[in-house]
Amino acid sequence: MRIGYLGVSSAFVVPEDSEVLTRHPKARRAGELIDLHHTMCHGCGDDAIEGLRIKVYAAEGFTVRAKMDVQRRMEGGPGTIHGGVLSAAFDEVMGHLPLLIGPGAVTAHLEIDFSAPIPLGSTLYFEGRILAKQRRKIYTEVVAHLQDPAVNTEPPVVATGRALFIQVNGAAHYGKYVANSQVAEHYSKITPTGDGQ
Repeated sequence: MRIGYLGVSSAFVVPEDSEVLTRHPKARRAGELIDLHHTMCHGCGDDAIEGLRIKVYAAEGFTVRAKMDVQRRMEGGPGTIHGGVLSAAFDEVMGHLPLLIGPGAVTAHLEIDFSAPIPLGSTLYFEGRILAKQRRKIYTEVVAHLQDPAVNTEPPVVATGRALFIQVNGAAHYGKYVANSQVAEHYSKITPTGDGQ
């Protein structure tokens, strides 16, 4: 995959022999909040002091929508968002996508294409989608706009992210780390299959 004007190649390759996607029976309906993590999650938690507090909503098919206010504390370059903050936001939005088709998954690969500066004080609108699934691998993509796609049907894209997620057994994957969590009691709710829905 070539990335626009950059002439850079991407390691992200969507398999041609992917599975037919089926929406999970417990998946949130379009317009409903996908409640993935806990209150101290840096990406979506309301109690994370320096967190992003992103709320991700299920949309039609295998898509999600979210938005984030670009606050002054997120500054990287003069007057613009830090690329690492935007990367965390993309990871959070795409991390909700696997719940549309099954249990949660963890990030294995994440890449971001930055197309334009994103000013402090703006609002970012995210549109994410599942591109493919192959066994435990889930391929995702999210685009970010400075205008609401619900109002402007073709807003300019300011950044694009792609990620590969791997479905895991949550209890087995995180089991030995739970005691270090700020909200260890939250994780007592994870079932043996890792299906936290």
